[in-house]
Amino acid sequence: MALHPILSALRRHRAGVVLIALQIALTLAIVCNTLFIISERLHTVSRPTGMDERDLFFVSQLWVGAPSEDQPDGVARLDALQREDLAALRNMPDVASVSPATTLPLFSSSRTGSVSLSAGHGEYDGDSPGTAHVAYFFTDEQAQQTLGIWMAAGRFFHADEVQHGNSDDVQKPRSLVISTALAAKMFPGMPVGSVVGRALYIDGGSSPMTVVGVMDALQAPGRGIREVWNTAILPMRMNTHFSHYAIRAKPGRLEQAMKATPGVLYAVNPMRVLDEQGILPFAKIRKDAYEADVGMAILMSFVCLILLAVTAAGIVGLTSFWVAQRNRQIGVRRALGARKVDILRYFQAENLAIAGGGACAGVFLAIGLNVWLMGRFAMERLPLSWIGTGVVIVLLLGQLAVFVPARRASNVPPVVATRAA
Repeated sequence: MALHPILSALRRHRAGVVLIALQIALTLAIVCNTLFIISERLHTVSRPTGMDERDLFFVSQLWVGAPSEDQPDGVARLDALQREDLAALRNMPDVASVSPATTLPLFSSSRTGSVSLSAGHGEYDGDSPGTAHVAYFFTDEQAQQTLGIWMAAGRFFHADEVQHGNSDDVQKPRSLVISTALAAKMFPGMPVGSVVGRALYIDGGSSPMTVVGVMDALQAPGRGIREVWNTAILPMRMNTHFSHYAIRAKPGRLEQAMKATPGVLYAVNPMRVLDEQGILPFAKIRKDAYEADVGMAILMSFVCLILLAVTAAGIVGLTSFWVAQRNRQIGVRRALGARKVDILRYFQAENLAIAGGGACAGVFLAIGLNVWLMGRFAMERLPLSWIGTGVVIVLLLGQLAVFVPARRASNVPPVVATRAA
């Protein structure tokens, strides 16, 4: 098909052509970046935590009338209360394993700090070599079974390594387990197995902690931590007026274990506050953590669909207007032997030319919008594959939108079209 008649017709309708091309360019720029943001959100929502999340639930409760951790014997008495709870929970028929846990991946509460290769290194500033920002988990020797952690090298804690204390005693443990991501950060280029036995210092402390094991991965709690895989587990029961327990139910017995937990704990000591919101299956914790991401993905999907629909409607309206204006030319072409398919192809080629020009401009708009988003919202760079996907979408959209008015044009009888002159 010759391009000259198409370009000649487009020059006679410059205003409409420019408007549709700009609309397509803007649609392409927005759709590319929106689809990329949606894909990033969905990737975040679907990523694993590093635990076996099945049959796992979390208990948070508050002691009533318990001693303060600041009293001389307060920590010891709080630890005795916690150990009584752990023993009772571990004896439940539907429970496979229990561990004290200050937090879990994706849970709203977190504690972060810094690790370094040398003593006395304070806050992590992001620039100093041999330091890293880290999220801490405090638990006991049964946490590997309870959380379902996979070890890449070394071992998990022994019972005699577990300490207890309040939030000021985080320097007490002499061993720790770190993630492979943290191991790679602290010991770049070193095999994972060689990291076992190395010494690290936490929060500017002067006493070294020995890495006894490296776990495959464990996601950090909360949502505000950038280095989500830089995590470390310390063998320590935290003794405060709150206590938290990670509980793994036996396979298929999650609901039964959760229902029985309050009665077991109240039987041990009724002086506590424990409600339904204090016993959460991990599936609920995951859902709550990513609720905003899922909502944003849905909202942006609707925005994309509305924008594409408006663009398609514009193409349909403009093409229908052009068809009505060119009835005579269509009739002349039909009278000279043009087939229906020739008329259909003509309007599709015309739309492809407009959409192609709009797509070229849209590529630059998409890149510019992405650069702006990177500077304002720390967004990742838009891959070229997403730009290509956006170009394909707008071109296909144009072809689908023009099909109905183009088919109507191809069905105009030659005689009627000629008489309409």
